[in-house]
Amino acid sequence: MIFIEDVVATEVMDSRGNPTVKATVTLSDGSTASATVPSGASTGKREALELRDGDSRYMGKGVLKACNNVNEILSDALIGISPFNQATVDAIMKEADGTDNYSNLGANAVLGVSMAVARAAAMSLEMPLYRYLGGANAMVMPVPMLNIINGGSHADNSVDFQEYMIMPIGFEDFAEGLRASSEVYHNLKKILHERGANTALGDEGGFAPDLSSNEEPIEVIMQAIAKAGYQAGTDIAIAMDVAASEFVVEGGYRLESEGRTLNSDELIAYYEMLCDKYPIVSIEDGLSEDDWEGWKRLTQRLGHRVQLVGDDLFVTNAAILSEGIQKGIANAILIKPNQIGSVSETMQTVRLAQRNGYKCIMSHRSGESEDAFIADFAVALNCGEIKTGSTARGERTAKYNRLLEIENEVVYGEYLGENLFS
Repeated sequence: MIFIEDVVATEVMDSRGNPTVKATVTLSDGSTASATVPSGASTGKREALELRDGDSRYMGKGVLKACNNVNEILSDALIGISPFNQATVDAIMKEADGTDNYSNLGANAVLGVSMAVARAAAMSLEMPLYRYLGGANAMVMPVPMLNIINGGSHADNSVDFQEYMIMPIGFEDFAEGLRASSEVYHNLKKILHERGANTALGDEGGFAPDLSSNEEPIEVIMQAIAKAGYQAGTDIAIAMDVAASEFVVEGGYRLESEGRTLNSDELIAYYEMLCDKYPIVSIEDGLSEDDWEGWKRLTQRLGHRVQLVGDDLFVTNAAILSEGIQKGIANAILIKPNQIGSVSETMQTVRLAQRNGYKCIMSHRSGESEDAFIADFAVALNCGEIKTGSTARGERTAKYNRLLEIENEVVYGEYLGENLFS
């Protein structure tokens, strides 16, 4: 019998220059695998706890406590356990923590070990990670959501909405979709440069220009799509992550770039106007995570024509998603493993969403690493969509490059493209 022989964690750096947890698991047959945990900038209030040290090191953001919890507690709990039953491994760690949100050991401690165990098990069986986690049914290559203009909490600029993304829906495979997206990205840089706008990069590799409104980024992206030789809406669609929880004020939603405050219905009407003018296929966190009544009206008014994605709203939590399903709120969910804390719990949420017709978008965080776990995870769970930044910055391209490798391996794989929203 093969069992977990060693579990260790160390403090490493993420893409924002902050510490994060890297866990390494060694099995009794010598298989060794590591996983690095990401960290978000705009976070939902109900996310699993990311444990930070809170002392003088790294301005309080060190993760030595989380690493020690791996080395001293989770290691003892897991040594001798089979790595091939992921649910059992994750349940043991959940019990060791003893809370609903990993507030004792830290979700960053638990998730690092959870991912490393899955990777070590796949290595031991000489299987790619996506095949180990998804079995023979892991066949769907995800359509990427590429963040090419950053705003909000992801950039130091005047744009309120957090992400403006493109989705290559009019292509037959992932590689061609990625190529087209890269061409749009480079044409966008030329257009911004010609306008005298800033082409510095935000956290997720998109450009971070100061623009006059929250509509102007869409206009510029439309120009870039055309300049690259593609048709907006047919070849390349537009998606947005508004991250509305980040600009809630008393009395509504404050759009600083436009000098006005809107209530929920006014903001919904604003989205309707944008969807009428532009080929927008997806809006993420269009309203605050606390504005459930507003979300219900948003879903009623736009849910039949646009993917409405809950991120801060659902925080990859099956119990919260279940409530949203019962109340008819949103029609898609962003999947971030570090919001919930383990591989098994992430899979549980995806199963619930898919059973109820909610689309799933596997997602990175703004603080990332070169770890490409979510690329395999997206294919394993047949998510059909992945959100992992622009075609710049190594921690973003690591995921795309891994997906290119996977597409070459999955002979009969599917890229949903134009059928994604049909």
